[in-house]
Order: sequence, then C-alpha cells, then structure tokens
Amino acid sequence: MSGETTQSAAPCLGVIRLDYNYEAAPGDIDHPDSFNCDVYYKVVPGLTFDMCKKGVITVEVKKRLEESIKWLVQEKKVNGITGDCGFMMYFQKLARKVTKIPIFMSSLCQLPAVTCGYAENEQIIIMTANGKSLEPMRYLIRDECGVDTQDRRYNIVGCEDVPYFGEAVAKGEKVNTTDAQTGIVKKALEALSKYPQSRAFLLECTELPPYSDAIRFATGLPVYDSITACHFFISGHKDNVRFGLEDLDWQADFDEEQEEYKYGDNLTPEEKKHLVNKPEKGHSK
Repeated sequence: MSGETTQSAAPCLGVIRLDYNYEAAPGDIDHPDSFNCDVYYKVVPGLTFDMCKKGVITVEVKKRLEESIKWLVQEKKVNGITGDCGFMMYFQKLARKVTKIPIFMSSLCQLPAVTCGYAENEQIIIMTANGKSLEPMRYLIRDECGVDTQDRRYNIVGCEDVPYFGEAVAKGEKVNTTDAQTGIVKKALEALSKYPQSRAFLLECTELPPYSDAIRFATGLPVYDSITACHFFISGHKDNVRFGLEDLDWQADFDEEQEEYKYGDNLTPEEKKHLVNKPEKGHSK
C-alpha cells in the first residue's frame, strides 16, 4: 500500500430496541458493557414485545423501524445491526433491504456455522425463554438460516419454568441473575443428560447470555449467544493487532468507554410521543 491514509474509526455495533423498558443485567444485549466495541441503541416507538412476538407490524411501525436502521447507519456509522429480542428474526429480511451492512437480528444467525462444525449424528441444544416460542418461527428460521429447528439435530429447551427467570422475563421485570443462575445451569445439565449427543449450546433469548459462562463451566461445552453473534460479525471489521497493517495505525482503538444511554435516548421529541412504554413508566412489556 502506498500514499497517505486516513485512520478509520473503531468498529461499532447498532442495536434496534423494542418499545420495552426494563433494567438489563451485564451480559444482556441491552447492557452496553456486554460488548468489546462501541454500541449505539435506537428504540422503535410502537414496536412492542407482543407485536414483535407475532411478527406482524403496522405500516407506521415498519416506517419507524426502517428510519431507525438508517439513523444507526448514517448518524452513528455502525458496522453491523442486531436486535434486542430473538423474535426480531421476523424482521431480518426487512432490515437487510434497508442497508448493505451485516444484519443479524437473532443469535440464531450463528446456527448454520455451529451446525457445520459437528457431525450429522451430533446434536445442538437451543435454549430459549419459552420453548413454544420458536415453534411458529420454524419455517422463518429455515428460510433465513437454512436449518430446520425441528430436525433431530436440534433440541429446543425452554426456560419458562426456571425460578427467578421465566416469569420475570415474561412480565418484562428485572431478572435477579444471581438467583436465576442455579436454575439455568440445572436446566442446561438436565438437557445434556437427556440429549447426551449434544456438542454445543445456542442461547436464543437475548436475556440468557449472562449465564453463558456458568453453562460453559458446568458442561464443558461451547455456548453461543446473542453477544457472540455480535462479536463475530463486528470482528470482520476489526484491526488484527497481531499482524497486518500495524505500521500504518490504520484503525482507531476502542476506548473501552461506552456512550451513556438510557431507554428513550436518541429519539426526537416527536418519536417519543409514539412510545407505548414511556421512560418514566419503568419496567413494562
């Protein structure tokens, strides 16, 4: 390479948020310190959890979703976009039409790569907040990811009955991760005992990553979640400090400090008028 170069900004992530206000724990996708890069959030007014779960949005919310994606790309210059709810997989195709940067609205986007790493007789445990929640998404996941979650290779395990977790997530309340961890790990171990041919875990729910390390420690198996999905896609933009263009100092380093963010920030006064869950309301779905 020759000539003058301009230093690139450090890679950053964009997160589309539900119109859903709750206190996120470290490891949750809505907690900025969960990431090894800068992260910027944009709530889509009117995109409630119930609407997202059904996968059907109004014309107005669709427009706001598209505008939110454009804002993250044009204003924050993000290098990839994800969503803060696994059900946003319903909007994967729509989001891809808005921009040319990588879109990975669900941790399930990793499933093809994880599947490829194991033999046909080996299995993968998919943990989710509610076991029945993935059933209506079977064909969508097949079309978008190229895998059928009802294939014998995949065993879906719901955490709806896990104490301190299932009910809190369903109600949109803060999860006490310390209290919930024992039940989550127990659920993982029970699943591994039931499906001994399993070689990996994939956590579909964006509120499950706080327990990934505990599952790794207890089972000895790799765990993939919404955070590993984000890091995978963003890594494609990162300078490799061990070799490459180190002499050019071509990319700025992540300063390890996240921009301060509160639910509802980055919205215009007009956008805030359309929020179903106002910032002052606290936790609500």
